[in-house]
Amino acid sequence: MPSFADARALAETVLAEHFPDRWRHVQSVAREALRISALPEVDRDDLIQAAVLHDIGYSPVVARTRFHPLDGARFLAARGYEDRVVDLVAHHSGAAIEAELRGIGGLERFRDEASPTRDALWYCDAVTGPQGGRVTPDERWAEIRRRYGPDHVVTAFLDRGEPELRAAVARTTARIEAAGLDQRGLGQTGTES
Repeated sequence: MPSFADARALAETVLAEHFPDRWRHVQSVAREALRISALPEVDRDDLIQAAVLHDIGYSPVVARTRFHPLDGARFLAARGYEDRVVDLVAHHSGAAIEAELRGIGGLERFRDEASPTRDALWYCDAVTGPQGGRVTPDERWAEIRRRYGPDHVVTAFLDRGEPELRAAVARTTARIEAAGLDQRGLGQTGTES
């Protein structure tokens, strides 16, 4: 099984040169995952590995279908990553809803677990802006809607998937509060997590 260091090196190799902002986002998502990885019922190793790999499918080295969760999952499965990490990447941040809207098949091959680990990954992505700054989920989703515009499939995905995304974020926030972790400036845009 590849280590976290291997996963980080792979993500850096395929993302940093082509998409430096995406690489900053991924690093910040991974830092947030590490920060909350001791939450009860969260699998630390799988969370932080999935966090550093979650957007690997954007890389032109990896992209085949141009749907990054599926491309990333297939790429990682072919390289011997644990099934659970591959599944978390495939289904991060409600990807099944977007795949359905796009008419893309293949995601059903991967399991979408409804677990604290999955929720934590979705949370980490939702509180990290596109260039790695700390944002609230509302700020994150508003920025995505602005970037893509009202008629784009990504905006339609958010409109449909937001309740599920909010629920995952709320469950993770409740776990963070119960564990006594601070929110580290949640809502202050432009700060690193």
